[in-house]
Amino acid sequence: MTLHARLSRSADRDGANTTFLHDVWHGLAQDQKRISPKYLYDERGSELFVDITRTPEYYPTRTELAILEENAGAIAERIPRGAAMIEFGAGASTKARILLRVADIAAYVPVDISGAFLLGEARQLEQDVPGLKVLPVAADFTAPFELPASIADLPRAGFFPGSTLGNFEAHEATAFLRHAATLLGPGARLIIGVDCVKEANVLNEAYDDAAGSTAAFNLNLLSRINRELGGDFDLNGFRHCAFYNREQRRVEMHLVSRVRQKVRIGGRSFDFRRGETIHTENSYKFTLEQFRSVANGAGWQQAEVWLDPERFFSVHMLVCEDARRK
Repeated sequence: MTLHARLSRSADRDGANTTFLHDVWHGLAQDQKRISPKYLYDERGSELFVDITRTPEYYPTRTELAILEENAGAIAERIPRGAAMIEFGAGASTKARILLRVADIAAYVPVDISGAFLLGEARQLEQDVPGLKVLPVAADFTAPFELPASIADLPRAGFFPGSTLGNFEAHEATAFLRHAATLLGPGARLIIGVDCVKEANVLNEAYDDAAGSTAAFNLNLLSRINRELGGDFDLNGFRHCAFYNREQRRVEMHLVSRVRQKVRIGGRSFDFRRGETIHTENSYKFTLEQFRSVANGAGWQQAEVWLDPERFFSVHMLVCEDARRK
């Protein structure tokens, strides 16, 4: 069976576009206009995010990579032998490859909403790691989806790097962790990257780099709406804005309207005042104690945590409470 034939999809394209359209309509009808950050990641958005990770200001990726490289052996020891590793929001497989090199992994299941980007990464990984069973699943990993039947009898380890959990509101983070526990099942491990609270200037620069990579990533959302939903956004009429909200312990990303304007999307019109924003993403930062509390509340216990010397970033090994009782 070809890799393309094994690419599982959770919904047809028409259904996905209908959901996208309704979510955009609903979000832009709010007093504070907003669009879910998951829609930042079409194929082009995923490529642009890779560009962001290579900027000198964006510390999370290189810091997490260093933690994984330094502690790969210790992490691998805690993963059951012959496990299936399920990566939520896989994108580029750079971080997964570190663990795949040293852990006894029978199957790798990358899950991502961007099917085209996912398929390209999976093809390359099969070439680079002969003998590894790669089973990509095109799905919104925050919603229910089915894992490949061929891994039903394998122990499971989840992988959720990049501090993507920080993009969720508190109730959403808890819901995702509970969802992951249910999906992965008894005996599961979860390796998760979490960004730490730090100085505001470091965070502000990380999310508004001098080269404009993050700005391009944010504005690509409007291009996607124009292309897929028949919108008529003028990209020159909006600018990227990101800042650390100290009280909420989060970086906020917005698209700011430069002028008063009207935008049509799928037959509906939306008015923008000059200076009005579309809130596109939050990135919450955690203390170690705060994250441990969130994980405990969702049915996970922390087995280990690894940090960089500056304590900018943390990688946690969680286990299901059921697993600890065995």
